[in-house]
Amino acid sequence: MKSAELTVRFWGVRGSIACPGAETLRYGGNTSCVEVRCGEKILIFDGGTGLRRLGNALSMEDGPREIALFYSHTHLDHIIGLPFFAPCYDPRYRIRIWSGHLEPPFGIKAVLKKMMAAPFFPIPLGIFAARLEFVDFAAGDEIAPHPGVRLSTAPLNHPNGATGYRLDYGGKSVAYLTDTEHRPEGHDPQVARLAAGADLMIYDAAYTDAEYPAHKDWGHSTWQEGVRLAEASGARRLVLFHHDPGHDDAFLDEVAAAAAARRPGTLVAREGMVLCP
Repeated sequence: MKSAELTVRFWGVRGSIACPGAETLRYGGNTSCVEVRCGEKILIFDGGTGLRRLGNALSMEDGPREIALFYSHTHLDHIIGLPFFAPCYDPRYRIRIWSGHLEPPFGIKAVLKKMMAAPFFPIPLGIFAARLEFVDFAAGDEIAPHPGVRLSTAPLNHPNGATGYRLDYGGKSVAYLTDTEHRPEGHDPQVARLAAGADLMIYDAAYTDAEYPAHKDWGHSTWQEGVRLAEASGARRLVLFHHDPGHDDAFLDEVAAAAAARRPGTLVAREGMVLCP
């Protein structure tokens, strides 16, 4: 199995709220959405506003019609793209939607159904023509959505809960660690476990260390903490993600330069970026 069979593409890299405009053209203004291809298998991590463009691209393909969508959590910036995801309206698709942070009486189907209901949205979840399946699990579980594809999960430090993922496929690994706040006593051992030796570590870098004190307990981390965690866990390449909507292209250029100087090879995620771990 060739390592190139694992590819990662970023369709949305922002957090909190979409921020289109001239000042965000290069890095992008859509909220979280990352596509991972394991051979022909399609896995999507989070369904923010970037999910719309991904869906349009998938609709133009003649390839597989099976998709696994994994949510880190269900705050609006991570789920709002679902009603605009073209495959949901195509009966040829089978879409399995996974979530690991919700506890009874909540479940992922109930949460999405509530989002797509009056007075918040004009059409209900039942409008979708695709074959939908909803899977709730407990953060910490091991998941095998396809043969040869293994996902390890862990709870993250975020208001209302969130789930981190580590994907292993074909001898390569990707850690998806967004919407998590670092702990003052040191690295969260569960987050460090997912990041350990990962070929690609995608990390919540909403703030800088200087900005963080004003945003304590908001559930996000810093790019400097991402560097520290990558170093401690032995992750091969760090990708900074979930950019604050107030950070324009010029600001992110400065972060990119500083982070690469601190840890060579570190990247700042931008829409359209494709990586082969």
